[in-house]
Amino acid sequence: MADPEITVKWKKEPDEHDYPAAADYLDMLAEPNIVDKVIQKLRDAPVVHKKAKDLLRASQLEILPTYNPFVRHDLAKITAGLALSPILVVRGDFRKAVPMQIVDGYHRVCAIYYTDENIAIPVKIASLA
Repeated sequence: MADPEITVKWKKEPDEHDYPAAADYLDMLAEPNIVDKVIQKLRDAPVVHKKAKDLLRASQLEILPTYNPFVRHDLAKITAGLALSPILVVRGDFRKAVPMQIVDGYHRVCAIYYTDENIAIPVKIASLA
């Protein structure tokens, strides 16, 4: 059960280093010209808010355990009242059974899920269409 005393703080925009991290991940899934376009779309995208449980469901990813060092680190940041960076995602397509991709922030999503799965997480979403 979520602790009602915990408030998650967020930065207004993703950290600058989140974009190259997302590009490194995407480099395994697409050609460089497509990766560049997606990263630009992420930079230009507005911040919207989505729940942790929905991000995990749409990405079809399993929640990482609390003993994962990166999840544990993000949980410590939450407890300490430090602001987290918004999540970067690429929209999926349910018509083609293509899941959404969390291209940066998977550990943060998991940490938020453990804090309260219904917390609104700031997200930037890029579409390939």
